[in-house]
Amino acid sequence: MEDKFDEVKLWTDVCDHLKLSVSSAIFSTWFFQTHIVSLKNRGDRFIAEVGCPTLFSKSTLETRYFGLVQDSLSSFLKSPVDLIFVVKQKQEEARNFNTPSVPLFENTQQQSPNPEKFNLAISKSKLRLSYNFQNFAVSSSNQMAWAAADAVSKNPGSAYNPLFIWGGVGIGKTHLMSAVGHSVLEKNPDAKIFFCTGEEFTNDIVEGIRNRTTQNFRDKYRKLHLLLIDDIQFIAGKDSVQEEFFHTFNALVSVGSQIILTSDRHPSEIQRLEERLRSRFEAGLIVDISLPDFELRCAILEIKAKQRGLQIPTNLIHMIAGNIDTPRKIEGFLIKLMSELMLKKIDLNENLIETLIGKGDENTQVKMKATASDLLAAVLKYYSLGKKQLLGECRAKQFSQPRQLLMYLLRTQLSLPLEEVGRFVGGRDHTTVMHAVDKITQLASVNVQIREDILGIKNLL
Repeated sequence: MEDKFDEVKLWTDVCDHLKLSVSSAIFSTWFFQTHIVSLKNRGDRFIAEVGCPTLFSKSTLETRYFGLVQDSLSSFLKSPVDLIFVVKQKQEEARNFNTPSVPLFENTQQQSPNPEKFNLAISKSKLRLSYNFQNFAVSSSNQMAWAAADAVSKNPGSAYNPLFIWGGVGIGKTHLMSAVGHSVLEKNPDAKIFFCTGEEFTNDIVEGIRNRTTQNFRDKYRKLHLLLIDDIQFIAGKDSVQEEFFHTFNALVSVGSQIILTSDRHPSEIQRLEERLRSRFEAGLIVDISLPDFELRCAILEIKAKQRGLQIPTNLIHMIAGNIDTPRKIEGFLIKLMSELMLKKIDLNENLIETLIGKGDENTQVKMKATASDLLAAVLKYYSLGKKQLLGECRAKQFSQPRQLLMYLLRTQLSLPLEEVGRFVGGRDHTTVMHAVDKITQLASVNVQIREDILGIKNLL
């Protein structure tokens, strides 16, 4: 057995093996910036220290992928391995992995020879400086959209044209679209790129018609290499705007320029959208972004906190991500948290997080308009259960836990008396309701899936 190993090559081989066992999104998120800090031969076994870029990534790797990494190292070293994860940034000169994936935290930006020119191009294009691929967290909920945007950034005008990204409010559509613009400008700061909202596009047309400067409008939009329009659904029902966009669309596509659009709904669901525009949108690639899962929310939270110079312990990251469901709400929560820390000059602690989460919930309580019947319907739909199954006597977990969660929500969200909750949920007594509420309250503090279920039911309402 050799005493010395090429640690960089060894870890490259291990990572190539790991990529066969996990999805590209998981690899990019958790493994890409890891590296071997030290490898010591103790005769009958090795001791390997693996460096992780953040405390959160270290915790995730230890919890979820310890055995997978240990087995991979052991197979390459042909010896048992004691594995230790540590928080340690990877040295730039050691970064020579040959992988096509775009990692979550890696800085792969190709800096312009003239940073001032690059920053000027960003400003002129109306792109946000922080909305790039390096700050975009990838998971199963947005992996398809990320892969499509990445392909477009590498081959604009040819890969998918137009690229249409749709989904709910505050889940990263604008960020992903802007990241393509960043990537194109990194390669060519002279590229003509413009970002605007559907409303701004409409206002430009109206101003052109009013001031008889429509030619200026056409020069502005029809000579671009990349046009990015956010909330394109805003132009629906506006005949003159749709007419002008139709011709702008054709002019850009005919010369090989790329168009990326975002909307809060699928093109087929945008009312009063001209059929000829709908058909052009559907001729490209349409991808959706759904609400981020718990892991992705944790990653987003860490990225945004890091941008603000805020270090949040892993347990508090889990607490925040378990109670907030979109990136935009996460950003708003961090702003509120930073304000509290600066104004009150206090340390970050669990009580502060609980207080701020509670304040945030005051404005989004189910009790605003929901009734007991609404909650029942939401639970039935979320778990795909029948009413008899949910309210019946069967104690199997697939029925009893949703039943307990319904009692918990009726009690905590609608403030119904214990007896009334019991009567509503199949004629149960108040002690059964108390037990259910206590159990779900306890589970919600430690069980990620329960918190996900509660948020999912609330979202249905």
